[in-house]
Amino acid sequence: MRPSRSGGFGLRSGVAIGLLGLLAAGCVKVGSDPVETAPSPTQGPLPVREMPALPGMAGGVPGAYRQIQHPPLEFEGVDPLLNSSVASDPWMQERIDHWTEFWTTRGGDHFQRYIHRMGEYRDLVERELEDRGLPPSLRYLPVVESGYHPSVVSRAGATGLWQIMQGTATHLGLEASSVVDERRDPVHATRAAANYLQELYLIFDSWFLALAAYNAGPGRISGILDRHGPDDDSLTGDEVYVLVRAHLPAETREFVPRFFAAARIASDPEAWGFEPHGAASILAFDEVEVPDATSLEVVARAAGTDEEEILRLNPQFIRGFTPAGRPAVVRVPAGQAQAFQVAFAQIPPEERVTFVEHVVASGDTPSHIAQRYGVSVSDLSDANGGIDPRRLQVGQRLVVPMGGADTRSARTAPTQTAAASTGANASAAPPAGPAAEGGNGVARSYTVRGGDSLWSIARRFGVTVDDLRAWNGLGSSTGIRPGQELAVSRASAASVHRVRSGDTWGGIAGRFGISSSELARVNGRTTSDVIRVGEELVIPN
Repeated sequence: MRPSRSGGFGLRSGVAIGLLGLLAAGCVKVGSDPVETAPSPTQGPLPVREMPALPGMAGGVPGAYRQIQHPPLEFEGVDPLLNSSVASDPWMQERIDHWTEFWTTRGGDHFQRYIHRMGEYRDLVERELEDRGLPPSLRYLPVVESGYHPSVVSRAGATGLWQIMQGTATHLGLEASSVVDERRDPVHATRAAANYLQELYLIFDSWFLALAAYNAGPGRISGILDRHGPDDDSLTGDEVYVLVRAHLPAETREFVPRFFAAARIASDPEAWGFEPHGAASILAFDEVEVPDATSLEVVARAAGTDEEEILRLNPQFIRGFTPAGRPAVVRVPAGQAQAFQVAFAQIPPEERVTFVEHVVASGDTPSHIAQRYGVSVSDLSDANGGIDPRRLQVGQRLVVPMGGADTRSARTAPTQTAAASTGANASAAPPAGPAAEGGNGVARSYTVRGGDSLWSIARRFGVTVDDLRAWNGLGSSTGIRPGQELAVSRASAASVHRVRSGDTWGGIAGRFGISSSELARVNGRTTSDVIRVGEELVIPN
């Protein structure tokens, strides 16, 4: 099959279904240079664009795209890209030499880092390409895309090894939220890129046109073929590429020779004066499941490693914790799965659950949000890198510290605008703490621990925050303190005494047959604290 001028390009059976949405959605966009791209010797940073990605080991891509399964492509032991006559035409050779010269001189420091990072992901990328029968040379594509950096973000928002845009992620069912961004996941993104490259080749019947579509988008290349493609159906796809090359966007014209220059150098780095990529940090891991809202610091502790290593294996968790409301699969160092499970089970639940996410609604203020979850404004501010009430926006996502972890371990991600929510967007696993049981085995009271909030205590005992406030005589702005005893069931709900003129700790306590120290303790106070007329005190049963 060859690209056709009529209808833009021919589609093999089944390919149209999976790619139709991609073409319509304009999932790929030229002009998004990543932050680590080496500058061009002539025109500033050449943009590196985006690729779609698939959820991988813990999920899959929904819809028609996932359903289309193509057999591996076949070629006769010769890389069809590196051995194409197009790669040796005079214009291509001149541009390849141009980029080779740049990357071995002024851009050399950048390229050495690219080679080093390539060693970490080389096996993963080569395996996915081989499984689909794709040209081995495509392993050099992330060099020009992102410098093999899994977390690099372009000025246009393209992210990860394969530089995926938000729209592409949404189209393919890849999660790209402010807590989990699977575009950064090298496993998921690499599988997606390999699938997508295979689709592009099946559409255009030319690896050169496929690379052009990879950079500019299949819809844009289709339009160029419609307007400028030859009428001669006897031409191969590669020949069509040469004929329409002058009509491609400038960046897309340069993209292919940049790829060839990267392949030339990275295939034999020592010959070009670079250190070879090592094998010491090749990506290897076990996968384990953890409860919702689990801190990566806790994962690192249970895995017997540092948080930096867990972040290297799990760059998709951009806030430093797993999403709330559902369990998550996380990666730990290879061989550590069993030891992790044992160690994790020994960590108290209140130390595992650390943060949830709140989507700012109209009328929200930092103090309102803090009161809602029973946390302090200072902790809320610390967890979000400081909060300016004047800049709080509807739809802004805030991290709410809920458990026993240091709030500084929450990572600040770029603010994203989303539909406002009037409720908590996530839940957290309940914290553990000392609880007194009634005769029927139902917990009646709970002693507050450090890191507790009304929200986390309510969830633990299956009640609401309003219930806790009502049963314990807590006002809407009343906080809780470690050591304070709370009623956690209706049966244990204490009575409330409103302080009158002349009341004292001892007088009130004697009236209800309890000690003054007990009365003060239940209310999170001491007997030396002043009580004021109108104040409500909880009287324990």
